[in-house]
Amino acid sequence: MISTMQQFSSCILLLLMILTAHNFIPANSENCNPDDKKALLQIKKQFGNPTQLSSWDPTTDCCNSTWLGVDCDNFTPTYRVTNLEFSDLNLPKPVHFPPSITNLPSLVDLSLTRIPNLVGPIPLSIANLTTLRYITITQTNISGEIPYTLSQIKTLVTIEFNYNKLIGPLLASLSTIPSLVGIGFNGNQLTGTIPESYGSFPPLFTGLLLSRNRLSGKIPASLGKLNLADLDLSRNMLEGDASMFFKSNILTYTISLAMNSFAFDIGKVGLSKDLNKLDIRNNKIYGRLPEGLANLRYLHKLNVSNNNLCGQIPSLRFDESCYAHNKCLCGSPLPACKT
Repeated sequence: MISTMQQFSSCILLLLMILTAHNFIPANSENCNPDDKKALLQIKKQFGNPTQLSSWDPTTDCCNSTWLGVDCDNFTPTYRVTNLEFSDLNLPKPVHFPPSITNLPSLVDLSLTRIPNLVGPIPLSIANLTTLRYITITQTNISGEIPYTLSQIKTLVTIEFNYNKLIGPLLASLSTIPSLVGIGFNGNQLTGTIPESYGSFPPLFTGLLLSRNRLSGKIPASLGKLNLADLDLSRNMLEGDASMFFKSNILTYTISLAMNSFAFDIGKVGLSKDLNKLDIRNNKIYGRLPEGLANLRYLHKLNVSNNNLCGQIPSLRFDESCYAHNKCLCGSPLPACKT
């Protein structure tokens, strides 16, 4: 009996010790890695301490889901910041890309959208983000050239730099990123030709979006090796043959070549059965429209106006403006063909 009581007392004592030890855990302990928290607070300062980042309180845990735009993993003893996403951030004055962003070594997703007071170049130190998979910088006033160090991040899956003020040439070395599936550089001021190396993008690469720039020259024949689901080269100064993008044996959803100087026979191209948008207006494209257009059940947008097309229009439900100003297109909704 005494032995049993001693064992019981020992158990109670052990339980009290465990509970007491638990109560001694500091009240201010947190999951956030201290180096990441330091970088985040520097980012806030470099942004000019915008009011939208008032939730970034240095006395709280940056991984407690209350810090705006911050997400962390939960696979390490001290959580690491993996996502940093800001949109419509009202910066008090124009500021450059905060260099401390590149001090977040576990970052996977970086998104900066609709921030007009974000200016200056993307720093070369962006290459420090060696685990980055998704980078989005859109609708800002970021300028300068695409940093050549970007291609050193071999984990990248998508690059979206749409509607900024980037200048200079396309970065040829992007094709060396083994996991890349798409790039978007719409609405910048990029110049020069499309690199020959872009025909060597990895097999899963399906999105090439380069509209509204100042690109010129002919499309490299090597790009015929790509199997693109979405292509937008509109509103540039490109010329020559772009027929290599039309294939019947792949999934292609959108092809936009509008407002360039392309010249090729549209009647000889293949058409993906999944095509839902074809915009080739304002070029020098010639030939007859493919009869296969009438069989594309997903096609909901078509514009072939202002080209050198001829012949009977296939049976399609698009209005006259979609066919206007061609050499000799005829048939509904244009005047009937002469017999």
